[in-house]
Amino acid sequence: MANGQAKNANPLTTRQQVADQLTLLLRALDAQFDAGATGITLGDTCAHYGPEIARMEGLSRALWGVFPLLAGGDTLPEAEKYLSAIRAGTDPQHPGYWGNTGPYDQRLVEMAAYGYGLALLDGRLTRHFSARELDNLFTWLSQIDDAQMPDSNWNYFAILVQLGFKRAGLPWKREAIERRFAMMEAYYLGDGWYSDGPGRPKDYYISMAFHFYGLLYATLMADDDPERAATLRSRASLFAADFIYFSATDGASIPFGRSLTYRFAMVAFWSAAAFAGLEGFSPGVVKGIVLRHLRWWFDKPILDRDGILTLGYACPNLVMCEDYNSPGSPYWALKTFLILALPESHSFWQAEEQPLPALPRTRAIKAADQLLVHSEASRHAWLLTSGQLELNNYVNTEAKYTKFAYSSVFGFTLERGRYGIKHAACDSMLLLSEHDGYYRGRRGCDSVQTTDTHILSHWSPWHDVHVSTWLIPCGDWHVRVHRIDSARALDSVEGGFAAIHQPGVTEVDERPGATLITSAIGSSCIVDLADPTPRAAGHVVTPPNSSIMFAECAVIPHLRVDLQPGVHWLCCAVAAGVTAPILPSAAPRLTRSADALCVSLDGRETTISL
Repeated sequence: MANGQAKNANPLTTRQQVADQLTLLLRALDAQFDAGATGITLGDTCAHYGPEIARMEGLSRALWGVFPLLAGGDTLPEAEKYLSAIRAGTDPQHPGYWGNTGPYDQRLVEMAAYGYGLALLDGRLTRHFSARELDNLFTWLSQIDDAQMPDSNWNYFAILVQLGFKRAGLPWKREAIERRFAMMEAYYLGDGWYSDGPGRPKDYYISMAFHFYGLLYATLMADDDPERAATLRSRASLFAADFIYFSATDGASIPFGRSLTYRFAMVAFWSAAAFAGLEGFSPGVVKGIVLRHLRWWFDKPILDRDGILTLGYACPNLVMCEDYNSPGSPYWALKTFLILALPESHSFWQAEEQPLPALPRTRAIKAADQLLVHSEASRHAWLLTSGQLELNNYVNTEAKYTKFAYSSVFGFTLERGRYGIKHAACDSMLLLSEHDGYYRGRRGCDSVQTTDTHILSHWSPWHDVHVSTWLIPCGDWHVRVHRIDSARALDSVEGGFAAIHQPGVTEVDERPGATLITSAIGSSCIVDLADPTPRAAGHVVTPPNSSIMFAECAVIPHLRVDLQPGVHWLCCAVAAGVTAPILPSAAPRLTRSADALCVSLDGRETTISL
């Protein structure tokens, strides 16, 4: 795979093939690794912590792949370069010393990799260090003990360091572990879910951080901390029953939230589940989830011409990057290779790969205010969400957290400008404007209610505009109902899923009250359910690099209507699929009375009290 464009020749079915794929990634990094250096330079884009720490990060992130490979008994000729860099980087007398850390320091994040290596390899790692070198490493890592850091998943970094110290026979502090666990207990939500800190979102950090580290700890500390290990395993099992819905049958996951440039870190939870022997799903099912996911990714253009992971999601895209994304950031993805710490004889590798188990079509995750939907007919998975507010206001927060729906196939688009609906990322959103071309949608919610059948959110884009939104899954469709109480005259635009726009290939069918887009990746449809006068149907083509799924322009079907001050009800049905085109005539029916909504499709009804 020279640049990631060609189909990956590696079938990724055996342990050796997975190890070969990781080795290719590491050898690409090695080509950027100067002898004697204490970091890896991977590009000229910048993160808020500057290029020196970014180089240290580039080296450290690679270790999430190096250490499990070595733990599984594989050899890696490049390993000595990493060991030399660690010796030099932690030596205060060396010109490449990584330095003393301060509050909220990025180097505290990277320390987790070294705790991870010490924990997985125990004495097999420390024997490569002299007494002085080991003392330097211990002293440098010990800065995290009482470090001031965000009250979030960062607390696990300090725990991993202490875990590594203990496993490697170095002095460790149980009280430091207890303190960090106590802090994180404050944001356990129940049913296996956490928030990423008090009042923070529920996104992939729960899987690739909280439960990944928790299962590592529970496995390696089962004898020394059995009660906590049992709790962590129990919570992970609860979480797994929900999280399996984020995986589609083709190996894709539903993109949602920040840090999507970490790519296949999305599935690292399942690698940790295999490592821990977590109960709930068979080794064959877990193996299938992980390996299909890796295959999906390595058939995407995610590598540059040198074989380096780019910044982006399913293709390179700097528009989506957060301010903490350096060129080395995507290598968090290597956490998924924890499965290589398992020997060939392990049940994970010996099991026959299995498809996803039969699942009920919908899953309500009340702790996260999400409804997950699996559709065999439309061959994709999607989630309906309440609209979480990321208080740090990272780039494109609204696009990443507050749309109505997120799809494993159609992803979502990003805002590209302040003016005009073309740039406003209207897919899966209701956007409102005071007829001036500047649009507002759902950001924070005043309140949210999640049930087994729907999500209701109340939100206020202006102080005198109040919207209640019901999201109701219904077969391969979902129905949206909005009650808008506005003191302002507004222009409204509501979009469906974003498809790929390719002239001569993509077809747009606009009819009264409905737009159907048929594209190379599938079809997307929005149908107004008003009676008797539907909203005007149309579509918008966004600029290149708007979508996280493809570099081409995106095309979004939408409905538009002007609203005078007063109370208005807007209702529509939205669907997207990969197989046969969605037919507007097949949309659900909606009946609204003074006290209830009734959605019906194929003889099935859902009634919701107002």
